[in-house]
Amino acid sequence: MADRGCPLEAVPLPAEVRESLAELELELSEGDITQKGYEKKRAKLLARYIPLLQGADPSLQAENRVPAPTQTTAAVSKQRKPRPPSSRDERFRSDVHTEAVQAALARYKERKVPMPSRRRSALTHSSVDTSTPPDTSSASEDEGSFRRPTRLTSTPLQSHSNTEPWLDRVVQGSSASSSASSTSSHPGGRPAATLAGPTAHAHVDVHSAPPDVTTGLMELSHRERPQLASVRGVARGCSGSVLETAGGVPVSSRVSSKIQQLLNTLKRPKRPPLKEFFVDDLEELLEVQQPDPNQPKPEGSQMVLLKGEPLAVGVPWPPSLLAVLQRWGTTQPKAPCLTALDAAGKAVYTLTYGKLWSRSLKLAYTLLNKLTSKNEPLLKPGDRVALVFPNSDPVMFMVAFYGCLLAELVPVPIEVPLTRKDAGSQQVGFLLGSCGVTLALTTDACQKGLPKAQTGEVATFRGWPPLSWLVIDGKHLTKPPKDWQPQAQDARAGTAYIEYKTSKEGSTVGVTVTHACLLAHCQALTQACGYSEAETLTNVLDFKRDAGLWHGVLTSVLNRMHVVSVPYALMKVNPLSWIQKVCSYKARAALVKSRDMHWSLLAQRGQRDVSLSSLRMLIVADGANPWSISSCDAFLNVFQSRGLRPEVICPCAGSPEALTVAIRRPPELGGPPPRRAVLSMNGLSFGVIRVDAEEKLSVLTVQDVGQALPGADVCVVKVEGAPHLCKTDEIGEICVSSSATGTAYYGLLGITKSVFETIPVTAGGTPVSDRPFTRTGLLGFIGPDNLVFVVGKLDGLMVVGIRRHNADDIVATALAVEPMKFVYRGRIAVFSVTVLHDDRIVLVAEQRPDASEEDSFQWMSRVLQAVDSIHQVGVYCLALVPANTLPKAPLGGIHISETKQRFLEGLLHPCNVLMCPHTCVTNLPKPRQKQPEVGPASMIVGNLVAGKRIAQASGRELAHVEDSDQARKFLFLPDVLQWRAHTTPDHPLFLLLNAKGTVTSTATCVQLHKRAERVAAALMEKARLSTGDHVALVYPPGVDLIAAFYGCLYCGCVPVTVRPPHPQNLATTLPTVKMIVEVSKSACVLTTQAIMRLLKSKDAAAAVDVRTWPTILDTADDIPKKKVTSIFRPPSPDVLAYLDFSVSTTGILAGVKMSHAATSALCRSIKLQCELYPSRQIAICLDPYCGLGFALWCLCSVYSGHQSVLVPPLELESNVSLWLSAVSQYKARVTFCSYSVMEMCTKGLGAQTGVLRTKGVNLSCVRTCMVVAEERPRIALTQSFSKLFKDLGLPSRAVSTTFGCRVNVAICLQGRQGSRCPGAPRWHGEQRPSNSVLLIY
Repeated sequence: MADRGCPLEAVPLPAEVRESLAELELELSEGDITQKGYEKKRAKLLARYIPLLQGADPSLQAENRVPAPTQTTAAVSKQRKPRPPSSRDERFRSDVHTEAVQAALARYKERKVPMPSRRRSALTHSSVDTSTPPDTSSASEDEGSFRRPTRLTSTPLQSHSNTEPWLDRVVQGSSASSSASSTSSHPGGRPAATLAGPTAHAHVDVHSAPPDVTTGLMELSHRERPQLASVRGVARGCSGSVLETAGGVPVSSRVSSKIQQLLNTLKRPKRPPLKEFFVDDLEELLEVQQPDPNQPKPEGSQMVLLKGEPLAVGVPWPPSLLAVLQRWGTTQPKAPCLTALDAAGKAVYTLTYGKLWSRSLKLAYTLLNKLTSKNEPLLKPGDRVALVFPNSDPVMFMVAFYGCLLAELVPVPIEVPLTRKDAGSQQVGFLLGSCGVTLALTTDACQKGLPKAQTGEVATFRGWPPLSWLVIDGKHLTKPPKDWQPQAQDARAGTAYIEYKTSKEGSTVGVTVTHACLLAHCQALTQACGYSEAETLTNVLDFKRDAGLWHGVLTSVLNRMHVVSVPYALMKVNPLSWIQKVCSYKARAALVKSRDMHWSLLAQRGQRDVSLSSLRMLIVADGANPWSISSCDAFLNVFQSRGLRPEVICPCAGSPEALTVAIRRPPELGGPPPRRAVLSMNGLSFGVIRVDAEEKLSVLTVQDVGQALPGADVCVVKVEGAPHLCKTDEIGEICVSSSATGTAYYGLLGITKSVFETIPVTAGGTPVSDRPFTRTGLLGFIGPDNLVFVVGKLDGLMVVGIRRHNADDIVATALAVEPMKFVYRGRIAVFSVTVLHDDRIVLVAEQRPDASEEDSFQWMSRVLQAVDSIHQVGVYCLALVPANTLPKAPLGGIHISETKQRFLEGLLHPCNVLMCPHTCVTNLPKPRQKQPEVGPASMIVGNLVAGKRIAQASGRELAHVEDSDQARKFLFLPDVLQWRAHTTPDHPLFLLLNAKGTVTSTATCVQLHKRAERVAAALMEKARLSTGDHVALVYPPGVDLIAAFYGCLYCGCVPVTVRPPHPQNLATTLPTVKMIVEVSKSACVLTTQAIMRLLKSKDAAAAVDVRTWPTILDTADDIPKKKVTSIFRPPSPDVLAYLDFSVSTTGILAGVKMSHAATSALCRSIKLQCELYPSRQIAICLDPYCGLGFALWCLCSVYSGHQSVLVPPLELESNVSLWLSAVSQYKARVTFCSYSVMEMCTKGLGAQTGVLRTKGVNLSCVRTCMVVAEERPRIALTQSFSKLFKDLGLPSRAVSTTFGCRVNVAICLQGRQGSRCPGAPRWHGEQRPSNSVLLIY
């Protein structure tokens, strides 16, 4: 402002004004607006904050007097003060997660909620220091600014010893036109007096971009600016108002201004080519969440390398597994090797070691000598062969597996494809193709069940390479000559087999295991588990992979064990079958999952003749799942009385890459006592270990998975970045260095190096070992006694913001919310999708067929509350799909990656969806920045430039306030009410009905005006409130609420409508009332006498602290019968009018600030859309406490002048036909209701339409019946309502649904008949609250 010759008052502007200035500067720099338009809009934004100089006393300017801040500025500055962050109550801990979730849900309403905040634009985020005043140096020249060349001296600035440093920045950041003015010359061509002081040389080049007011303060600049040779000028208003060109020819100042703008425009860069519109710059767009300084951090010392016990020395280990097989096959041919059971639980076949050896030899001979192609062997040593066997045929799989090993072929076990489009089938085909598989082994029964082509051959599956199929039943194989023996009998470096693994993204890779690793792994398991010859092992797991293969097919042969394989089909029919087989075979070991233990608990009643006393090891293969501890504990509690000893339960952890990582040893094998830890989930989400000793809910109880395998070294490294060792109290990825791990991903050298050749280093960068480590994909830590603890898997890790969450934890929480009533067989999938470069949690569950939509939605809401309470994270989407529609994994579980893919492609077809992006998407874009990739904004701009038409929906245009004198006159609702009380005093505005249908209260314009005046007088005299104080209105639905609302507006207070507590349920409803009063900072509570007694009653004292209530006034007795001396008129349309508090479906309380401008725009748009005039009558059956219900109940009648027939929804419990009878009696053309009211009428009046017809109820007068949607469209309910009351004359096209959100409660409304098709979206652009979120659909 130095160029204006006047000091500028150092008053901080609101953040919204600074953001608008910043956007305006960017628009000017990008050529979106002209210089004149920029200056006009800028002057309009700053009009209220810059003292007007035109017509001012020059002496005041000479003395440099700074006027005091206006009342408006002071009020705005007061309400912009930052508010303290919200806090949460302490969590309460329970031993089991189910109890924790239920307790969390019960206490969910006691949480502290965020302070009510004005909804800010999704495209604006201020990074401005609130103490930085704005740049106001370039205002419109058409304002007649008072400028004198004699004032452009050093006197004004030098007279201020405390000149604000930002003033220097204002001079530096002046726009082009004002910069030219500040360096003007006198009419005679003599340069004007230059500025003295620190701003004497602070200039900006004419052609530089306008300043960015959103940046921080600039340092003082003393650079010299060269004088312009082409154009020099003086300020307007001087005696010599001319400009001189370089040749000294005087020209008009206005023409020179246009030339100056033209020069600035020509200096701007040209429009980029079309293709560049589709590509954003590499600037970071999204908000980067900064770490909380108070978040828990690891504090322990750096961990040391954990070394497992050495392999037993002196034990005569065999040279290879095949040598052991030959030994048992020839010396113990009748020893049982494997017993297969059918679906009824009967032993259908027992494979002896002699039969296994002979059949494997026969298969090996056939593969090497009898399969030819063009007179050449089809297979040669090292080739890969697919093994396709069902889970019910372990015998033939074992023969095929060892037959391939004997033939020096590499078996690749895969699942049996059931259809041509199985879930994950294409990824399995990619694995087979990359492995070069050309032959698949199977059985005759399995081949007959495979899908066939028209030629009768096995069909080609999607993504699979061409395969030849070989049936290996006895009649199809050739007996080898007596002198034929396989070549390899020792453990060598070649690949023994390939085990498939499905990654988090759905891709399938193959983990190669060499013969040496295979033998070392079997030896380590033998030593860790204490296996001995002729022991019996009951195996419930899949024998083709993981622990089922390692124990049941490989290690069992090393020790000549007898394996009883229980198929999955039998477990579905009889979950106790494995326990019965343990009892009947006197098994010494059993291999199960926690799922099998849980199923056994559900089916164990009545089975009293079983005994588990023979077990010395019950290996829980999914011990890496931290939630397996509940099944272990419950199983022990039930079966301990039947011979099961506590030390028998041995959890273990493993992965396809590292094979077995750790396993718990029984005490007789030297294992330490088992341990468990109760960890804080909040700490785990930050990657640290905090043992939670307090009674809290958000805890995770984990058990150890034992000690590392013999001969293995174990360490824990950081999940992200370089593999640095973690601290002792830090969660990281477990790494193993051993000769008994996988060696590579087949054919994938890149990721093989990062997974199988990791070199952990210390904090100083020193490698911890000279041997490479293998990443296991398990997240955990090393606990006491060198025990390994696992808290999750890397594949289930979801990083939301800067916190980590595990999918298994979210599933456990969802299953704890009464799943049996709503979820089909507990089938829940949790995964994450990327939205705005961050993980968002998606939960998909199968809905029971008998679950109603309303019950399921209630369950969904409770799940969201539980997840938010336990894990403190929001769920992006919760979807329920029909039963048996999610893609299945081979053993019946949910195929997670395929489910995620269907979700992304929109192929899930859910029957219920609950989207909650507002609770989890917190890194919204910054203002006017570019995305690092092609985003939606780039596509829109590119399509527009290319001339493509983009679909859109828009409502009718509303006249702007500046363009309409009438709109400016009645911008504020209090002014409208006063005008109506003066012009139409006896016009009825409100009519309240009771349950009997009689009118209990009315209000004309003058009656409402007088009652509002009395309320305002009471607030000012008795409550001693001042302008801007918040007042809570706790009223039942009625006219008293409306009068109290306008009474607050009359005295300048901010009303907050609050639903009154229910007298019969104070313990639940009163804390919500108290919470809103406290969060809104209400200085007074207005209510009725009955509610006031209720708020101070003894029952209320048991729920809340009644001593902390603010002043409570009864509007029936405490109101004086006199009016206020003057009615408050807001100094600005942006002043706060009221607070709109609402509770979301997740139980989160949030407040929205509504300004007077937004309130009037909302009423104006509803008036035009619904054609509301003083001669109209509308019927309203809504709760008047938030959203559109409040607007229709309290605002629209005063603004539009129509009569509102008010029907409290609570009265319908006594008379369900009250609303429809009122609509018929008053012949309302427009009526509003809620889904609950419509459902109540549909259920309660379904059989009474005839009775209503006889009573004269006729709904043919209804033109529009709008349902205010609280959460989601309920199409079935609206259709049922329309069909049911069609007999009463209700038009079929009358019923429609409004759509809105918190910050825009009426995005679309059903307008007049014929305006558009029902349900067409309409956007009322001006009814949004100030700085609200701009929604684009």
